[in-house]
Amino acid sequence: MPLTLFKTPHIKFLKYKYIALAVTLVIILAGAANMFLGKGFKPGVDFGGGTLIRVVFKEPVPVSNIRDSLQNVGLGDSVIQETGKEGREVMIRTRQVTSGKNTQEQLEAHEELANKVIETLRGSDGQAETAQGLRDLNNIDRATLTSLLKPAFGDKAEDLASRLISYRTTKTPGSGIIEDFAKLKEADLGPEGPAVIKEVQSKTYLGKMTVISKETVGPQAGADLRKKATLAVIWSLIGMLIYIAVRFKLAYGVSAIVTLTQDVLITLSLFSFTSREINLPVIAALLTIVGFSINDTIVTFDRVRENQKIMRKDSLEAVMNTSINQMLGRTIITSGTVFLTVMALFLFGGKVINDFAFVMLIGAIEGVYSTVYMSCPIVLWWQKLFPPKRGFRK
Repeated sequence: MPLTLFKTPHIKFLKYKYIALAVTLVIILAGAANMFLGKGFKPGVDFGGGTLIRVVFKEPVPVSNIRDSLQNVGLGDSVIQETGKEGREVMIRTRQVTSGKNTQEQLEAHEELANKVIETLRGSDGQAETAQGLRDLNNIDRATLTSLLKPAFGDKAEDLASRLISYRTTKTPGSGIIEDFAKLKEADLGPEGPAVIKEVQSKTYLGKMTVISKETVGPQAGADLRKKATLAVIWSLIGMLIYIAVRFKLAYGVSAIVTLTQDVLITLSLFSFTSREINLPVIAALLTIVGFSINDTIVTFDRVRENQKIMRKDSLEAVMNTSINQMLGRTIITSGTVFLTVMALFLFGGKVINDFAFVMLIGAIEGVYSTVYMSCPIVLWWQKLFPPKRGFRK
């Protein structure tokens, strides 16, 4: 006999459909109030436009010191967040109003803003060395480093420069910054290593910080991304409506779309109460939730259709209750597996996918709730509003 992890329960889920509807409305209305009347969403650089800069310092720098420096140049409202250990890696997000300018001017203004942030953080560091003709090894590009090594190493200069840049960006203990010239002994420089280090020491210095990344998005690009992200969600819902209406009935298609819309709204409502930014990974998570939730809903609808042929004397609500109970074990296993996976991503996946994992955590729980308490009740309410013709199942 096949192993059964869960015995089929006999819970009358649909008995509580009005309570579930009230809970849903409270969450969505609270979220809507927060979105439009409260603090709302914090758009990321992807959608809001602006600059996002990640820097690493040799020594830990308090966020308060960074904010004071930016305050002195009129950028005190920038969002500053420690993203690495020991307060050495910092992400700075700032914007500048550029209305009334064309797209090119807007991009140039944001680029100037990014450079202004970097120069402010750098301060007077390296000014004396630069006056002596030295270059900052922690921020030098490959082409410039190649030109510095060319006189001494000729055709090998480009390869040696690439190895030094690779060591700085991917292999340094300081996560992108060289703390001491002695550390260069760990770089893979071949037999020329000692001579390269000596040459580099004579022509460069080690600045106190390095720029890991610098992203600039103009307001027009941000608006385009917002529009495309919204259309992506809407078109996915419309496509599912058509598919389910053809495979089942229109009532089931409408139910599925209302359920998925509720999934998105509840997730956004809960998300709005956090200080997280809306960015492209969050939109990707919302679309993933839509796909995951519709799968569970279709499987439940399929079981309802099968049970209607067996339970001919029972009401549609009784058939749906039985179907939900029969599929409950599958739902717990699949959703539980997804939940554990995204929980691991949330806890250990790092900053880059943390927002994605957070949204998926909400969706994994909310998807089960919506399948049980929204998809089937909506079909029942639809048939009360639009009774089926004689001969069709009530």
